[in-house]
Amino acid sequence: MWIDTHCHLDAHEFGEQSLPVAQRAGVQGVGMIVIPAVERANFSIVRDLAHAAPNGCYALGIHPIYVPHATDDDLLALRTAVEAAMQDPRFVAIGEIGLDFFIPMLCEPAMRIKQEHFLREQLKIARDFNLPLLTHVRRSQDIVLKHARQIRPNGGIAHAFNGSFQQAQGYIDLGFKLGFGGAMTFTRALQIRRLATELPLEAIVLETDAPDISPSWLHPGRNSPEELPRIGAVLAELRGLELAQVAEQTTANARAVMPRLPLI
Repeated sequence: MWIDTHCHLDAHEFGEQSLPVAQRAGVQGVGMIVIPAVERANFSIVRDLAHAAPNGCYALGIHPIYVPHATDDDLLALRTAVEAAMQDPRFVAIGEIGLDFFIPMLCEPAMRIKQEHFLREQLKIARDFNLPLLTHVRRSQDIVLKHARQIRPNGGIAHAFNGSFQQAQGYIDLGFKLGFGGAMTFTRALQIRRLATELPLEAIVLETDAPDISPSWLHPGRNSPEELPRIGAVLAELRGLELAQVAEQTTANARAVMPRLPLI
């Protein structure tokens, strides 16, 4: 079995095909798809989709790209939603949260401060409810690490990891796993492929970030959780391992970092 630890199955790119896509992924062996929220407005959407898809589960959080229009009331709503969701077997994590210092508008001083405020408050929610995180760390690995070291949440996943080996070890030391997906399939992605090859396999989880970060054979088309087994095959090839070993270990890693994942 495979676990897609990060898939925006509710995205508009899927149209009315979200459930058929999840079902086809299930046929391909993707036994669980984690659907993270990105803003208050889609908390109920990801929850309902996770319950409609036999292989669906979900996370709740406010994505840094949505922080400019978010308010502290949204943080209060998140805490309330998380408290209610603790009784829901399909709820597994806080996410997608983090920092994005790639988009120019988000790099303006006031917006950097606001992003860090939202990150810290969501780290506190994760800590208070003993939940793992799905973290967005685009050009922000060290700063996310700094805040995580101060607040000490219960581990998580550094989504779409593209940092240094030193940064990777920093996340591992905090109980995080590192997410690899479509970017790893490009031969020119030398640093990502080195990380995927040389980091401990026990530290790696697989993801698609669908509909984004398409693998090389789909680029620039829409990504899908159906592609996860083939992405896993690239990881197996890079490491010189049997496909079954990679499937088994990455699934075990996902379950270790997200212990609320349903057993199916």
